[in-house]
Amino acid sequence: MLLYFRLLKESFAFAMNALRNNKLRTMLSLLGVTIGIFSIIAVLAAVDSLDRKIKADLSTLDKNTIYLTSQSFGPTEVPRWKREQFPNVNYEEYQYLKGSLNNVENTCFQYFTSNQSIKQESKTVSDVNMVPVTAEFVDIQRMEFSEGRFFNESESYAGKQVVVLGYDIAKSLFDDFDPIGKTVRMYGQQFTVIGVTKKKGESGIEMGGGDDTSAFFPSTFLRRIYGDNNPKVLPVIIIKPEKGIDIEALKGEIAQKLRNFRGVKQGDIDNFFINILSGFTDLIDGIISNLKIGGWIISLFSLLVGGFGIANIMFVSVKERTNLIGIQKSLGAKNKFILFQFLFEAIILCVIGGLIGLLLVWIIAMILTQVLDFEFILGFGNIILGTSLAAIIGLISGILPAISASRLDPVEAIRSGM
Repeated sequence: MLLYFRLLKESFAFAMNALRNNKLRTMLSLLGVTIGIFSIIAVLAAVDSLDRKIKADLSTLDKNTIYLTSQSFGPTEVPRWKREQFPNVNYEEYQYLKGSLNNVENTCFQYFTSNQSIKQESKTVSDVNMVPVTAEFVDIQRMEFSEGRFFNESESYAGKQVVVLGYDIAKSLFDDFDPIGKTVRMYGQQFTVIGVTKKKGESGIEMGGGDDTSAFFPSTFLRRIYGDNNPKVLPVIIIKPEKGIDIEALKGEIAQKLRNFRGVKQGDIDNFFINILSGFTDLIDGIISNLKIGGWIISLFSLLVGGFGIANIMFVSVKERTNLIGIQKSLGAKNKFILFQFLFEAIILCVIGGLIGLLLVWIIAMILTQVLDFEFILGFGNIILGTSLAAIIGLISGILPAISASRLDPVEAIRSGM
């Protein structure tokens, strides 16, 4: 064991000597490994950070929440031309399902619509996420408020011009003044502010509400403007099941009731989609996996080039130290000793390149976290992965030069070095 520690120490000394004596050549050889490790770990760190943010944002939502609409949230076998013929869900269907479904905690009606501007005297906030919903939305989304309240069922049914502002919107329009009871202007009309949501922080994913840059108001108001079949809005019925029920059975009940309500003939396909939030998270997981695979494929080319660079420098190193190899062998050094000496040197050089790549990822992650206000995390697992990959590349690229060094004839090696 002591022999191997000594061997490792000598190999490290040779690697450092190669870096000192042939700085440019060695750094160019390490560049491929550095870029390869940087590419892989940067992609994995970015994807892991995005995945962690999305899952954190979705953790407050019930994964069994159902979104009933004319559009599919994921891949579907229904052809596009047929999907375009599907009618939108409407307010009457929402009322029917709300009164007839079993094992359901809450049902609400919402429009997905385009962003708008909100004005308050001389101040304007653009690109506000508009969330027209019925009163049940507050319970489905588990919304919390820093001030005021959400609109009630009578205000929702009547389409009263009341609005609940996201924390950032309220801050931008009113600064530190109390916004409750004040009026803002949107859709060309005056709305009374009745509530402000509690500060939530930036969200990696939006399902139509709850964040700091949204405005919530009764969907009935928007129905009066656009109706139920306007291309500017996508109606959706949100259904929150009771805990512990059979989701597939509930889906079957929803499908059967809506088919009956719409008069869909037996044998015809459903002309609506029952989207479950858990299925949406599965879709996100699939996208995340594909991003990781893409990153690996692209980065492996850099690692391949880096491996060739390390192999090249090791062959040069063997040639330069042929005389020393001959002397070591003549003094009794075994082939295994020579092989491990060069193999360790190749691994150490690659690990150095990998550590440089990891350092670059960490620096860039810190900068982007500050600039973009999004937390990029270089996890311990990715650090171990990057270091291990570098060591494996060193092992693979150094094996042939090490074998060639270990097989040198001591007499020929000493003679050729003279």
